[in-house]
Amino acid sequence: MRLPEGAAFILERLKSHGYASYVVGGCVRDALMGLEPKDFDVCTSALPDQMQAVFADCRVIETGLKHGTLTVLYDHVPYEVTTFRVDGAYTDHRHPDGVTFVSDVTADLSRRDFTVNAMAWNPETGLVDAFGGQEDLNRKLIRCVGDPETRFGEDALRILRALRFAAVYGFAIEEKTAAAIHDLKGTLKDVAAERIRVELAKLLCGRAAEDILRRYSDVIFTLMPPLSPMLGFDQRTPYHRYDVWEHTIRALAAAPATETLRLTMLLHDSGKPDSFTLDENGVGHAHGHPKRSAEIARDVLTQLRVDNATLDRVLLLVANHDYPLTPDRRIILRRLNRFGEEVLRQLIEVHRADGMGKGTVSEELVEDWAQTMRRALDTVLAEKPCFTLKDLAVNGSDLLTAGIPKGKAVGQCLQCLLEQVIDGKLPNDREALLSAAPGCLE
Repeated sequence: MRLPEGAAFILERLKSHGYASYVVGGCVRDALMGLEPKDFDVCTSALPDQMQAVFADCRVIETGLKHGTLTVLYDHVPYEVTTFRVDGAYTDHRHPDGVTFVSDVTADLSRRDFTVNAMAWNPETGLVDAFGGQEDLNRKLIRCVGDPETRFGEDALRILRALRFAAVYGFAIEEKTAAAIHDLKGTLKDVAAERIRVELAKLLCGRAAEDILRRYSDVIFTLMPPLSPMLGFDQRTPYHRYDVWEHTIRALAAAPATETLRLTMLLHDSGKPDSFTLDENGVGHAHGHPKRSAEIARDVLTQLRVDNATLDRVLLLVANHDYPLTPDRRIILRRLNRFGEEVLRQLIEVHRADGMGKGTVSEELVEDWAQTMRRALDTVLAEKPCFTLKDLAVNGSDLLTAGIPKGKAVGQCLQCLLEQVIDGKLPNDREALLSAAPGCLE
């Protein structure tokens, strides 16, 4: 395992003062998987006051000395250093009421969540793996250290962390661990919404998100109760092969792995059960479901305390997820005028993912449509066309000078001229627009 300079310095400094120390947790897991570790955490036999003495000449942040943690800054990079410890009771299902410092790294590893995260390493000792973490990595398995109900009872967020790791790495979840997840899902109510949002976003963007959402839908519905009616809801339409939930998770998996697009696909059809009707032929319809889905999305995302920018964008995409898109130049210009380039590109991906999740249209046809739309949009944009008022060759002052009455008439006239330019009825030319302006008021 190759250590960054900062981690190597911390291990060597602790060793030179007679203390055992290891890099621990995710960095060891990632290195064994052949991935580049993002963060290097250190655990040590040094007590908090001893750590402070060891790093007295360094810049440190007292992150959580009560729990044995301080952060050492090396070349502006933070490294968390924590005393070996075992945790006390977790009465709030999130934080230990207290900790006991110990001298044995194995005891410290025994308190950790999953075997793949309960490994430590240093250059002299090599790998410390008392709970079969390396074997579980090879088996692609998420398994709790010790008793799963105890681990999840200590910290309910570990339930979502298990699902997140399984989704991100494509791992299975060990049988007893999986059973405890289903049994204890209700304890997630004790976890702060912001922390749930972080884990959920990573889960949704994982390569195996579809499988996790299918197997652990009960956990998702615990977090988002308004989504539960989607499960098993027969759409009764030739345009959809699957029930609403199955369509949703297939569409989600087909979307680019960004939080915004994955949340959009998770929520885009959430309003279908509330909007469902049957016609005289027994065919199902969900007229108006985008609006209802956006209402549900607002409630769900507000509960998760999603930031305003993400909230607004997801609501816009959900509300317009079935807005008609065609490669026709005039239609593309109108969609650019309505949504702007960034949102229009996202809507193309939403339409593509929605089509992939229906099961009634070949994936090749859906992909061909998306490629055609992307190319058509690129072609139109390469022309640097006029599709917003700011692109128009005249402005309000020009119209006032030309004799257009002050007030609402100016805005109405500008919009009229823009629409004629978009439709190809007028060139985006100052003289032509000024000549046509009076006609907009007739």
